[in-house]
Amino acid sequence: MGDFYERIVDVEVSQEDAPALAERMIDWMVAEGLLTREMSSDAMYSLQVDEGYVPGPDWARAAEDWGDHIPAPVAVIVGRNYHVGGQGEDTADAAICPRCDTRTVVIDHPEEFEPKEEVWQPFREGIAAWMETGRGSVDCPACRSSVPVTEWHFGWGFELGALAFDFWGWPPLTDEFVAEFGRQLGHRTEQHGGKF
Repeated sequence: MGDFYERIVDVEVSQEDAPALAERMIDWMVAEGLLTREMSSDAMYSLQVDEGYVPGPDWARAAEDWGDHIPAPVAVIVGRNYHVGGQGEDTADAAICPRCDTRTVVIDHPEEFEPKEEVWQPFREGIAAWMETGRGSVDCPACRSSVPVTEWHFGWGFELGALAFDFWGWPPLTDEFVAEFGRQLGHRTEQHGGKF
């Protein structure tokens, strides 16, 4: 058992622009009837915020039909952070260098379920620096290029971004809604799900 969420992360917005963009997205979803301005913490477990926006009367236009199911709030997370899809995870399985396309394995599934700390440590430090200052990089072990941590490709379930939206307990979001959400943001997005 547990509570599930679907997350959309804006992976391009800056820390400075994220608050205004978050407000614009909330305004859009309220105008569309997808959310209300009412806040609640019921069945919402995002680590960075305590309350989210309650679904509006037309919330079902954004999700697959699950009958009379009423979803939980939508959390809006503003600020540089890493976003994970798994339960209790805080590392990526791998990182792909955008310069040479080499894949650095962090967790060697299915043989291992824990990260190789010596492999993940440079990424952990780069991410921490980015979260604090907006800049952080990691040297690729293959091509030796110093690559900003935000340019590495971590794969499904691990994203870096300054703005994220957690749809708690919603039926799966439709492809059409996700595409329109990205158009409204005006940036590249990544999407994953998770469980608390």
